[in-house]
Amino acid sequence: MKTDRVGTGSQGLDDLLGGGLERRAITQIYGEPASGKSTLCLMAAVACLRAGNSVVYIDTEGFSVERFTQITGENAGALADRLYLFEPLDFAQQGTMIADSEGLLKNGHAPVGLLVMDSATALYRTELDLGREAIRKLSHHMIKLLGLAKKYDIPVLITNQIYMDVERERVAGLGGTALEHLSKAIIRLEKKDSVRRAMLRKHRSRPEGLSFDFVITEDGIRTV
Repeated sequence: MKTDRVGTGSQGLDDLLGGGLERRAITQIYGEPASGKSTLCLMAAVACLRAGNSVVYIDTEGFSVERFTQITGENAGALADRLYLFEPLDFAQQGTMIADSEGLLKNGHAPVGLLVMDSATALYRTELDLGREAIRKLSHHMIKLLGLAKKYDIPVLITNQIYMDVERERVAGLGGTALEHLSKAIIRLEKKDSVRRAMLRKHRSRPEGLSFDFVITEDGIRTV
């Protein structure tokens, strides 16, 4: 029997999210470069693969085989057989690959348990000169991802880049209110020297501001 949550491979992150990634919903992690976003995505993917499921992984910044191997350890080759990797080169291709991933959700040789997009907005940055049209395209991508999550009863995990919101004088995730609205849970990562902090910014049933600290290790992260 399926539970309504899927483990992330990190007890600290599972606890922060109230038990793991929520099925039929988008969870967003945003933060500055090298704050740990990709590591958390890989850990969640590996946890899903170890549970016997497949993972659809859309990587817009270049998938690190070395990091995947570090986190998986000796079973990297066997687990990689169930990792369906897409690497779009532009924003239009990103949308096409999101649509193409549905074929794997329907017909993969092992059930897909998780869809990851790291990062949802790296290629979006190249479209910013299009103004509202860029936002419209990004919203369409995220609505398609949410539709896949609901149709196939899986969680979607995305990462997001940051910018300085001058009006509100704070760092925020790219994509505006549309991306924020479509994400049911949002986690912000902050870094200070070697320590990172994961802070809950939005959740349907848990208070904003909950957090845990961690350091990045060779095989993932370690809570401190």
